[in-house]
Amino acid sequence: MRVKPMVILMDKQLTDLPQVDAVGASAMLLQVGQIQPYERNPRHGRNPEYDRIKASIRANGLDQPLVITQRPGTTDYVVHSGGNTRLVALQELYAETGNVLFAHAQCLFKPWSCESDVLLAHLRENDLRGALIFIDKAIAIFDIKQLLEDELEIEEISLRKLQMVLATGGYSLSPGLISRMGYAVNRLLPVVPQALNAGLGRPQIQRIRALDKAALQTWQNYDLGDDALFDEVFSTLCQRYDAPEWDTGLLHEAIETEIAEQAEISIQTVRMELDALLAGRKPSTSTIEDNDSEIDELNKAENIEETCPANQTVCPSLKDKNDAAPNMQLEDSNKPPVHDLTATAENQSPPTSDEQAPNAVSEEIEPTIEQILITSPSAPADLKSLRSRAWTLAARLAQRNGIGDLVEPLSGNGLGFILRDVPDPTLAEQLDDDTLSQISMVWWHLAASAEMTAAPVEFITPHLPLDSVLRKTLEQQDAGLLFSSVCTLDPGQAGCRLWRRLGEKDWSDLLDLMDTYRQIHHLAEEIDTRLWG
Repeated sequence: MRVKPMVILMDKQLTDLPQVDAVGASAMLLQVGQIQPYERNPRHGRNPEYDRIKASIRANGLDQPLVITQRPGTTDYVVHSGGNTRLVALQELYAETGNVLFAHAQCLFKPWSCESDVLLAHLRENDLRGALIFIDKAIAIFDIKQLLEDELEIEEISLRKLQMVLATGGYSLSPGLISRMGYAVNRLLPVVPQALNAGLGRPQIQRIRALDKAALQTWQNYDLGDDALFDEVFSTLCQRYDAPEWDTGLLHEAIETEIAEQAEISIQTVRMELDALLAGRKPSTSTIEDNDSEIDELNKAENIEETCPANQTVCPSLKDKNDAAPNMQLEDSNKPPVHDLTATAENQSPPTSDEQAPNAVSEEIEPTIEQILITSPSAPADLKSLRSRAWTLAARLAQRNGIGDLVEPLSGNGLGFILRDVPDPTLAEQLDDDTLSQISMVWWHLAASAEMTAAPVEFITPHLPLDSVLRKTLEQQDAGLLFSSVCTLDPGQAGCRLWRRLGEKDWSDLLDLMDTYRQIHHLAEEIDTRLWG
């Protein structure tokens, strides 16, 4: 809403202007010193637009009135819903220049309702203008939650009721997103503040949370100590890797190493169990009892949640504190993404918004590992797209079979991916024959699809670790070294040992990978391009 400018006598002191009845007024003219920034402003860092806003005010004055309010029993006014940056810029300009043009501000007055209402108004306005990072929004949401609990004089407000109150105030979030915000504020902020304040967003936080839960379950399966001890280990590892350039993969590897050392088992075994849990499956290793629980799904709301009546206002003092609907539970349609593949795929995909925009009501839909592929295997594509597809399929197939760490993308060369090494040889001591056979045959199929032993050696070895068995095999041209390191079955057993055992998703990916391999070669022949070199 725009307000017609008020006529001001420039040679008249503003203090001489008649006092205005604040409660009954809609437009006011105030000295900038009478207005205070809102101290609970959701934006905790400096507004990146500050210099531009200040320059605009210097050149054109304040082009919109500030929306203000006044707490009961106070004489100063406070910004009600956005405008802290404009107020501070105006105050600085007046201090720097002494120009009377910057000494006052046109304002719209809103009567005081309650603290939670004002904070929500600031959150809504800041978010509409953009540039709020995920942790700033999360902190504001849980500040509102605390204020509501104080104002309602209740011990705990459920996520469902909080969602309803926020929606009534024009800020719609799903319970699943609010739950992730709570995890970020309560679990991560004390240990990774640099990463969060540098912009760590919802997808990364969801992966960390999934890893946290999977690691805890693995910790419990091996009876390595109580939950408090795991929390201490997890927090220590998070702090170790806290940096503006956060890498979830480093944390994942550190947790694998810690559990493997504590349990005195191979890292590969731990990796397989974590990868299975992250993919929503029961670990296939023999060390886990059949009745062990699977990892919790992360997008569910609380099991017992209250709902808020549709006419609930943001200010709780006006409603009955006992208003509540029957308990409700949300269905979850997604499983946590697997960290290796999704972390890399995210870097190759356009960034997505951290949350829904205000006033937009929709359910949280997290991309699953199965939703990454968007091109059908038979669709025409260029080499870059086909290579990317081959890598995605290979990484997904490897991940589901506990060897996801062995697949790496290969940009602009070959079939789009390579294998770093052979599977961990200690798996032979950890796995039953059928599982070991399946993993080994998956590895051989991946090696064939990447042409690990058919491609020119000079294009493969630079990408392999120096101590890699695969590298030594290629450099020495010693096939026996490879056969002695990877369980190698009679090819005639592929049907009963692999094809019949693979789940539908793995079987589909394996067929798609072989089809993509053929497409890459056919296209290279059509356009007369060498795949290697």
